[in-house]
Amino acid sequence: MAYIATTVLLLLAASLDHSFVYASPSPLAPPIHIPLVRRANAHKRSLDDWAAAADSVRAKYGYAPVTDSTGSSLAPGRRKRGSVANIQTTNQRSDSSYFASVNIGTPPQPLNVILDTGSSDLWVASSQCIQCPANTPGYDTARSTTFAASNNGLRISYGSGEVEGVISADTVNMGGFTVMQQTLTIVTSMTDGLLNGGTSGIMGLAFTPIASSRATPFWLTLATTSQLASPEMAFWLTRFNGDDNASINEPGGAFTLGGTNTTYFSGSVDFVNIPSGVTPSFWSLPLTTLTVQGNSVTVPQGNNFLAAIDTGTTLVGGPTSAVEGVYQQIPGSQALSGSMAGFFAYPCSTKVSITLSFGGKTWPLSDQDFNIGQLQGSTLCVGGIFDLNGGATTSPGTGGPAWVVGDTFLKNVYTVFRQSPPSVGFAELSTAAGGTGTSSGTGTGSGGSSSPSSHSSSNGPQLTIISSLPPSLTRPGSASATAGAGTGSSGAERRGAPYLGFVGASLVLSGLLSAAWVL
Repeated sequence: MAYIATTVLLLLAASLDHSFVYASPSPLAPPIHIPLVRRANAHKRSLDDWAAAADSVRAKYGYAPVTDSTGSSLAPGRRKRGSVANIQTTNQRSDSSYFASVNIGTPPQPLNVILDTGSSDLWVASSQCIQCPANTPGYDTARSTTFAASNNGLRISYGSGEVEGVISADTVNMGGFTVMQQTLTIVTSMTDGLLNGGTSGIMGLAFTPIASSRATPFWLTLATTSQLASPEMAFWLTRFNGDDNASINEPGGAFTLGGTNTTYFSGSVDFVNIPSGVTPSFWSLPLTTLTVQGNSVTVPQGNNFLAAIDTGTTLVGGPTSAVEGVYQQIPGSQALSGSMAGFFAYPCSTKVSITLSFGGKTWPLSDQDFNIGQLQGSTLCVGGIFDLNGGATTSPGTGGPAWVVGDTFLKNVYTVFRQSPPSVGFAELSTAAGGTGTSSGTGTGSGGSSSPSSHSSSNGPQLTIISSLPPSLTRPGSASATAGAGTGSSGAERRGAPYLGFVGASLVLSGLLSAAWVL
């Protein structure tokens, strides 16, 4: 009898367990909210930084370099619920770039990568890299049982250097979501200064056509294999630029995979689709309206003049005629020259009011973000919208956007990137994210401070320059910087590319791939 009773109980348990498993299918994993924090740097950004950064973004989008008067110059992924606590994230050097931790290999190795919606490749430095900065954390391929290398070499050229490596594949996990055999490049050679301390590479978050490796980006595999609750990713970016009281690590915002986080925005998200007939490559939208001091600026229209929404870029760059139109609305403005060609200065006493529309609602760009510093010994400040052509008579990069809209604008809004239909949405920041939280659906407003910190500073950035450049920059009310202070060998002051965007120009592939691409 005991045997029979035991058998009945086991059969009953199996039956109940079977009915439990198959009666209620598990739901999709919820959105993963990845908090970002900021890493400050003891060195202040210099004019050299801004100039190099502008050159880098020009290279990224295929624009001709600025010259002087002489002319010098994928396998399916596996969904796994993740935890915010398991992801280490950081925001780097006074809002210059935002990065998060990604786990690569088996067992997983955590590495920090720039979150860049203006590119589509994933690459990290190798632990065996003999030509990488000494402080660059590297990926050890020998420790991973799932690593697979190809015979294809890859070189990507940047505005201030290049990286070389081998196209490979391995397990990649971020936010609890996993893609098996994700294509990535293991970099074995890197120009000094391309990455700042603590970062190992870049995670491209745009579309496949601009991927140098021609691989499907990590986020897109998650979206197309229904691993995300919603085929979206969203950003709230904080502002600590110019805050002298900021500590080394500060909250930097939030990166959300698989949806949005309603804590950080107010009202609805206003989506604008990538125009019909345009193959998704960059996250490209039409910039339909631009106002300065309440006056409209003429901006070229059509699919040849789209704007790339790029979290990997710090400033806002645009075509010559439109950028000149911006500063024509600010009395007393003047163009800068030399290595700062394409930038404009204007009276610091002027509070600049700018709005942008991409075919939907109108969004502000705050004066705090627009003003990037004061010319030493002058009453002029430098504006954060620059000419991608550097004032030269060059054409936009072939097939590239005419505008590059970076964090100078994106800090003022909550930004959502949606895979289907391909579109970008903006929403007003909530009070928790530093906004007014009073959205009535218009999308207009001050944009808020987008900073969770109680720190405040009236000084803003203290910018120095190398002796061959124009006078150094400081914010109104701050102590003047010393001309030539930026001539030291410190890598933190000499790095340009990471601060505005991680840019790829030419690509050389060996083995099965043989082509030249412009990113």
